[in-house]
Amino acid sequence: MQEKIERVCATVLEGITPKKSERAKIKALAKKLEERVVSASKESSIDAEVRVEGSVAKDTWLSREPDIDIFMRVPTTIPRKHLGDICLKIARKATEGSKQIERFAEHPYLEAIVDDTRINIVPCYKVKRGEWLSATDRTPFHTDYTKKYLKKNMKDAVRLLKKFMKGINVYGAEIKVGGFSGYLCELLILHHESFVNTLEAFAQHKKKIIIDIENYYKERENELKLLFKEPLITIDPVDRGRNVASAVRSQKFYTFIAAARAFLKNPTINFFYPTKTTVLTEKELMQTLDKRGSAIIFLTLGKINVVPDILWGQLYKSQRSLHKLIQLNGFKIIRDLPWSNEKTTSMFIFEIEQRLIPLIKKHLGPPLEKRSACEKFLLKHAGNSNTVSGPYIKDGRWVVEIRRKYTDVVVLLKEKMRNGGRNTGVADRISKKIRREFEILVDEEIIEVYRKDSEFARFLTEFLSGKPKWLENAPQNQ
Repeated sequence: MQEKIERVCATVLEGITPKKSERAKIKALAKKLEERVVSASKESSIDAEVRVEGSVAKDTWLSREPDIDIFMRVPTTIPRKHLGDICLKIARKATEGSKQIERFAEHPYLEAIVDDTRINIVPCYKVKRGEWLSATDRTPFHTDYTKKYLKKNMKDAVRLLKKFMKGINVYGAEIKVGGFSGYLCELLILHHESFVNTLEAFAQHKKKIIIDIENYYKERENELKLLFKEPLITIDPVDRGRNVASAVRSQKFYTFIAAARAFLKNPTINFFYPTKTTVLTEKELMQTLDKRGSAIIFLTLGKINVVPDILWGQLYKSQRSLHKLIQLNGFKIIRDLPWSNEKTTSMFIFEIEQRLIPLIKKHLGPPLEKRSACEKFLLKHAGNSNTVSGPYIKDGRWVVEIRRKYTDVVVLLKEKMRNGGRNTGVADRISKKIRREFEILVDEEIIEVYRKDSEFARFLTEFLSGKPKWLENAPQNQ
C-alpha cells in the first residue's frame, strides 16, 4: 500500500509543482504589481511597506493556480475605519484596466485579475508582533515564520495537502467554504512533517485534535479546551491566543478525516482530481425528484448587492434561522443548504420528509411529581380552544393533543417571510431582499432555474446524489 501511495503522490506532485518558466513568469508579475502598489501608495501620500505574502512568497503555490497576495503595511496613524477605503483606492489605481472585485474579510480588500492571474491587494498595519490592530496584521509574520521553518520537501507536502483538500472540497477559509486555509496546511505539515503523516494523524482522530507547534500550552492542554470550542485546535505560532483552525466548519473537518481514511485504504488520483459531475437531464431530474418521496423546498431570491464574503455570511446565518423555524413548527428536515451563483440568484434549499403534516400533535406536559408545573399546564390547556383532546395522564405525566398552526411548510414560510423574516432571525441584507421579492418553489417547480443556470444544475445534481466524489472508488467499510 505504501508503494501505491508513493506512486499516486509522485504523479500528482509532478502536475502541481510549478515549472521553472512558470515560476519566472509569476515572480516577474509579482514584482511588477508590487512596484505599482508602491507607486500608487506614494501618489496617495501613504507611506506603505509593500510585500508579497502568501503561497507565492513561501513557494507553496500550485502550478496553474497562483494567487499573488500583495500586502500594504501602512502606518498605525491611519484610522481603522478608513483603512479599507484608503487602500482600496490605491489597489484600484495599481490594477487599472484589469477586472476588479471588492472582497471583504475583516475589512475590504481588492481582488484583480492581471495576465490571467488572481491578485489580492490587502491592507494591514505595520505593527510589532502581538500588537495587532487588524486580523491581517499577522500575515507578514506568518510568511516569515513559514519561510524560516518549512524545508523543501515539506513544501512539496504542502502542495499535496492543498491539492488533496481542493479535491475533496475542504480547502479555503472563506465563509463560503469554511475549510482549511493555506497557512493552516503549512502548519499541519510543519507539525506532522509529511503529507501521509498528516492524513494518518487525522485518520486516527477520536476527539479533539490539538496542535501547538511552539508548545505555548505544554502541560496546560486542558486550558485549550476551555479557550477554544472547535474540534480542531491549531495554535498560531505568532499569536498564542489564536486558533488558526477556527474557520474550519465541523462538516469540513469530519469530511477531511473520512477522506484521509479512504485514501490510506485505497489511494487513487481521484482524491486530487475528482471526476466531473454529469448533470442530470431535465427528464432524469424529474424522475429523481418523483422517486425521492420527500419534499424539496427552494426559497429563491434575486441578486443581492453585497460582496461575496458578506453574502455568504448572511446566507448561512439566515439558513440557520430558517432551519430552526421549520423544525420548531414540527417539520422534519433531512438536509438543507444555502446556494448562490453570487450574481443573479441566491436561494435556501430544504429537503423535508413531508411538505404536509397532520393537523393534530401530541404535546407532553410535566410529570405528576412536579405539582406547580402541572397546575400551570392544566391552567393553560384545559380550556384552550386549540386543545383537541385532554389533558390526560399517560405514563405518569400530563399529555394534551393540540392543533398545529401550520400544516404546510410552504404556507409557514410565505407567512413568516412577508415582513422579510426579521422576526425569525433572517439576516439584514437577506431580509431586505425578501421584503422586495422572493419565490418558493417545490420539487419540479425548480426546473426553469435548473434549465437556465448550469452552475445550479451541477449543484442540485450533486445535492441529490449526496455522495462525495472521493467515496465513489473508496472501500465502503470505513
